[in-house]
Amino acid sequence: MERVVVENLSFSYRHGFELKGISLKVWGGSVVTLLGPNGSGKTTLLKCINALLKPRTNCVYVDGKDVLKMREDERAKLMGYVPQSHSPTFPYTVLDVVLMGRTPYLGVFQRPSKADVAKAEEALKLVGLNHLKDRPYTEISGGERQLVLIARALAQDPRVILLDEPTAHLDFRNQFRVLRVVREVAKRKDVAVVMSLHDPNLAYLFSDAIALMSGGRIVAFGDPNSVITKENIKAVYGMDVEMVDNERGRLVLPLEVIP
Repeated sequence: MERVVVENLSFSYRHGFELKGISLKVWGGSVVTLLGPNGSGKTTLLKCINALLKPRTNCVYVDGKDVLKMREDERAKLMGYVPQSHSPTFPYTVLDVVLMGRTPYLGVFQRPSKADVAKAEEALKLVGLNHLKDRPYTEISGGERQLVLIARALAQDPRVILLDEPTAHLDFRNQFRVLRVVREVAKRKDVAVVMSLHDPNLAYLFSDAIALMSGGRIVAFGDPNSVITKENIKAVYGMDVEMVDNERGRLVLPLEVIP
């Protein structure tokens, strides 16, 4: 079913940048990637979907419910948000960080229950990190931290997970590790995932659909084969590329770096 529906979304900052007429649909169990260069509006769109920024009109719906009319705790139960960067200031254990995802279900002075702890441990198992639950969050690797934040979002029992550049600052191996987990979680939990990426190759490999963005607009939306083309990449990134196809998929090869 349609889990997320965005209808003609528009938003503008005071400095002039704006999103214009954004529309898209995301189904449960699918991964939709917002792809585009810096400044194209990917992060802004994610924040509008999550109501961290307020669009001009009510135009974002999750399971048919108007996001802007929800209380903050109601949104937190429906949507998990993983920001682009997170700088830990206190050495909480990995389990404690994931338990923070249960906050929308707790009263002001209420402590997490055994059921909440079980939810957090289940989320850690889903991302393959339950063996690190007692380690300080500040002492694990960047890729592991990113997976912990995804587990924290999963602990919310969300219908939607929003990820802003989940591969930022990760090495080659961990980029694939994190995105593989994202894809598996979407399928196993029937969660709709919307994430932003810069790399067309990663978007091609791990997306069910891609929204190619430029200048605050979606210039192409559809399955990876229809969106990742030489013409589209040239139009959005301003560079010539070659498409290399094989039995495992498609590779975008920049021509400008080849002598």
